[in-house]
Amino acid sequence: MRREILVSATPKESWVALKEDQELVEVLFDRPDQDRILGDVFLGRVDAVLPGIQAAFVDLGTDKAGFLHVADLNYGDGDDDDDDEDGGSGNGNGNGNGNGKGKGKGGGRGGRGRKQRKLPPIQDHLQKGQTLLVQVTKEAIGTKGPRLTADVSLPGRFLVYMPYSSRVGVSRKIEGREQRAKLREMAQEVLPPNSGGIIVRTVSEEVNKKTIEQEFQSLHQRWLKIKAAAETASAPAPVHREAKLISGVIRDLFSDKFEALRVDSREVFEEVREYVRSVDPGLLNRVHLHQGPVSLFDEFGVEEEIQKAFQRTVRLKSGGYIIIEPTEALVSIDVNTGKFTGKGRKDPEETILRTNLEAARAISKQLRLRDIGGIIVVDFIDMETQENRYKVLRELRSYLGRDRARTKACEVSSLGLVEMTRQRIRPSLFNSLTDVCPSCGGIGRVYKPATVVRSIERSLARAAASKEEKSIVVRMHPEVALWVVETEPQLLRRLRGSTRLELNLRDDPLMRLDEFRLLSGPAETDVTEKYAA
Repeated sequence: MRREILVSATPKESWVALKEDQELVEVLFDRPDQDRILGDVFLGRVDAVLPGIQAAFVDLGTDKAGFLHVADLNYGDGDDDDDDEDGGSGNGNGNGNGNGKGKGKGGGRGGRGRKQRKLPPIQDHLQKGQTLLVQVTKEAIGTKGPRLTADVSLPGRFLVYMPYSSRVGVSRKIEGREQRAKLREMAQEVLPPNSGGIIVRTVSEEVNKKTIEQEFQSLHQRWLKIKAAAETASAPAPVHREAKLISGVIRDLFSDKFEALRVDSREVFEEVREYVRSVDPGLLNRVHLHQGPVSLFDEFGVEEEIQKAFQRTVRLKSGGYIIIEPTEALVSIDVNTGKFTGKGRKDPEETILRTNLEAARAISKQLRLRDIGGIIVVDFIDMETQENRYKVLRELRSYLGRDRARTKACEVSSLGLVEMTRQRIRPSLFNSLTDVCPSCGGIGRVYKPATVVRSIERSLARAAASKEEKSIVVRMHPEVALWVVETEPQLLRRLRGSTRLELNLRDDPLMRLDEFRLLSGPAETDVTEKYAA
């Protein structure tokens, strides 16, 4: 598989695009006004302890208080000695959780032990006004504040350092048994007693002991600085900022599995080269500065693909299509055959299977590209045989395996639905780059002209019944006015007769399609709120 990383940077925003076999599969971006805090460490103050939900709200000094669940407190290491993800809490989308403690008895395993053992009540460990070190594991999304853990973990290129752990793990994405054993042994040798725990990351597959030891020392020194900063800080306050987008992605992702890293900013290009030279000089020849009249993203078709990521309909090459509908509770995805009829095949089950298999691949890609998280329900086209259902599910899981975010796809339900989850650590691309439409309020629909006219009619009836109005001018969108002229040319005469008001209609191109205003008297006082429902 041919993989490339494209980096486009300006003073106002930074973009990172990942391409696989010439297709855009992932996009990350950052802007100074976004206030990203994922992976940052804070000295927080407990605002409230809620025994009813076994959680606490922690003041970070940001707009929204952070949410800390009892499962994210430190109760010691579990039995699992392998990293279930590729480590890190940084902007490179790493997902490992460290171990951390805070002042008092805080700390935790990022929720790992929640279903495995009964946890002590949170009120026995935290009190209002208490200060503790916490790390952001999920950005604030919508009305919800950031998710926190007292398990501080510090990601490096080759290791994730967990100050309050005692275990040594190896990323599960390193599959060779002998290589895993070798890396674990090296990590255990460089880890001094009672100095924390580490996880060896996927990119360390061919690393030597000296490199691991150097990075451990660097991460350990970083932790000592964090503790020193926490001792002198006044809560709430940040004590450590995670690497920003570009440096985080280079640290977490760039390896010999990528054929090229292309940058369109000379300043960033020099920074990237300097970093790569220090950690893996063998990759220097893969770092390229993009120059020329055509922008980097335009040359590789990234801008066009990003625009497509905002469309609800995704066309499949066969002629079928999928529809992606985000809602407050979940994201629903519907699969349809569309124009694909099997090209002469008489077996409809085969046509449906081929469409569902193609849709499974497209859905996996769209989840990554749009950075959709949470609960996802996929309505594949109904299949008659259980064998075909398994084929589609296997195809879906196979392509989800390429995703760096944790995903889980359940069996096909009795209704033919596939329920799945995808780790959500930041707002989706759609939510990050767009705002709710002021006209429709986010529902994606507006009233039809006929509906607007009937609403005007009822409002005028209320105005007539009040006996307070004599003349009213009705302002409306030109399209609604045109609908009246073409469909109900006698409307004005009829309303004048039924209301006994002096009425006039006036089109206004500045109004929304489903908006109207009622203006009373010679002064044209706006009385819309008084009579409209």
